Amino acid sequence: MIRIIGILILLGCIPAANAQKFRADSAAQKLSNEKSDTARVINMWKTASYLYSYAPDSSIRIAQRAFFLAERIKYKEGESRSLGQMANGFLSLGNYPQALKYYLQKLQIEEAGSNPYNLASVTMNIGIVYVYREEYAKALYYLHRSDSIIKLNALSDLQFNINLNLGDLFHRQNNTDSAYYYFNRSLAFAYKLQDEDFIGTALTGLGHVYVKQMRYPAALSCYTQALDYLKKANNEDCICEAALGLAKLYEANDNKDSAVYFARYSFELALKDGFQSRQLDAATVLTALFKKSNDKDSALVYLEAEKLLGDSINSKEQIRASETISINEQIRQEEIAENYRRRADERRQQLQLLLIGLFIPILFLITVLLSRIKLPAKIIRFLGVISLLILFEYLTLLLHPRVVEFTHHTPFYELLIFVGIAALLIPAHHRIEHWLLKKLTIRKGTDAITIQKQKLIIKKLPAKGRKF
Repeated sequence: MIRIIGILILLGCIPAANAQKFRADSAAQKLSNEKSDTARVINMWKTASYLYSYAPDSSIRIAQRAFFLAERIKYKEGESRSLGQMANGFLSLGNYPQALKYYLQKLQIEEAGSNPYNLASVTMNIGIVYVYREEYAKALYYLHRSDSIIKLNALSDLQFNINLNLGDLFHRQNNTDSAYYYFNRSLAFAYKLQDEDFIGTALTGLGHVYVKQMRYPAALSCYTQALDYLKKANNEDCICEAALGLAKLYEANDNKDSAVYFARYSFELALKDGFQSRQLDAATVLTALFKKSNDKDSALVYLEAEKLLGDSINSKEQIRASETISINEQIRQEEIAENYRRRADERRQQLQLLLIGLFIPILFLITVLLSRIKLPAKIIRFLGVISLLILFEYLTLLLHPRVVEFTHHTPFYELLIFVGIAALLIPAHHRIEHWLLKKLTIRKGTDAITIQKQKLIIKKLPAKGRKF
């Protein structure tokens, strides 16, 4: 079932291509006027989200640039959103390994965060990718995990999505009891939301389950109701699926005319909208129907259509494969450029630390030299204090990244370590400051006392005994 429905549940209902293009152009225009890095990241991932359905390669490149910028400014929400859009783009291209790679990176960020909605969504998306890869055990693990997060945090907006996707998974595994349970739950949530598209989608899933259970009257009722709701929602992709479900149902009940009618309806609607995979499914059913009734001419027509559609889909898959290779190379080049920028930043920071490290002893030496010159003691004290302050701040600057790495960015442990460091450094700072200032100013104090004593002696001498 629901390969396309799954992606809609995964990514949200996709507006028409024209609406998407308008939104993408609008976001791109805003991006050119943005000065704040955070706002630029937001506009870039939004632009990528509007592009992925009709220009996934552009969507991926924009999302990657957004990710690199978000990473540089340490904007975790931007990193997560950008990774999600990269994954969406690769999923749209049918490149499941790359989609999975970026969803898993997004999952790591969300696990360290505090947004259960985002965590549940990305966990569900990973499950759906595993469904497409037909790795059902892994898919079930992630979908159940998402379901637990949704229930624990009462995320009502995702209840329909998770139940529909679990129903789809069990339907693919021919576990009709579990599929029925979850599709039925998804229908209940769809009614609660009063969403005609969701209701029609859930009814289509239930119809498929009833057909497998050979409960044909119930299946007929579900498909018929589903078509009514889906037409109101204008979800023509799912209409094709529900109509073809009806065709197969009528075929199972030896009602050839109705089976042909609904199969043709599905085929023609898919032809109008360019849903080639739906056309191929309908053509396959029609070929079998006409062969069964010995209508060789009609069977030949749809057999040829089936072959042409198969070739076209294979050709498109080959084009997508070449596009994926090209996109992967572009991403690799972007990563190389970003790594070069990072290394340049690291070199610049290391150079700054080196210069600061050289400046501290130079300043200290200048202070020592000045202490031997006739300058006010206040200036010497000031320079001495400044030297020590810079030294201790420099030590803190050197320790900070290592503490952050050691504690894995855990604020509580960082606080404890820095409090401990402060408890050692502050008393040491005061003692060293006192000792240093005493050493620097004692000579000046001694010289001043000696001069005062000499002046007093001179004053006490008789005028005639003074020698100049």
